[in-house]
Amino acid sequence: MTLWDIISGNGYEVIFCGLCAACIAQVMKLFTFAFVDKKFNFKIFTTTGGMPSSHSAGVMAVTTSVGFLAGFNSLFFAISLTFALVTIYDAAGIRRAAGKQAACLNRIMDDFYKHDVQAIGGKLKELLGHTPMEVVVGSLLGIVFAAFMHLCVLS
Repeated sequence: MTLWDIISGNGYEVIFCGLCAACIAQVMKLFTFAFVDKKFNFKIFTTTGGMPSSHSAGVMAVTTSVGFLAGFNSLFFAISLTFALVTIYDAAGIRRAAGKQAACLNRIMDDFYKHDVQAIGGKLKELLGHTPMEVVVGSLLGIVFAAFMHLCVLS
């Protein structure tokens, strides 16, 4: 019995696809930032935000896998899709707004503390959420990865 036999056609396939899609998105994010900044920053692996959205990739891979295994008209798919949409909304809406607020507060702290923000604990993290394009690319990555794994590799 191979690893693929253990993974395919059950809950392990769902977990495997979700985790792998999120990890692939994080690796892609490293190269996206390297392309833009002209240098590698390995801290990107542990940060939120950026292109593509690993949250979106992971939850859409899970949802797609559930759809293939339980049926796209099943209760399990409906629950999974609802969970994915809430997660994506949070990534693109709430956390993005929090990142914009952090950027504004950082500018205020720079002005107020005359560029010595370390005196109050440092700057706030600004890259928290995602743009709509980052969410769309992450979602498509998750769907395509899960479909490819289910239809081509694990079947």
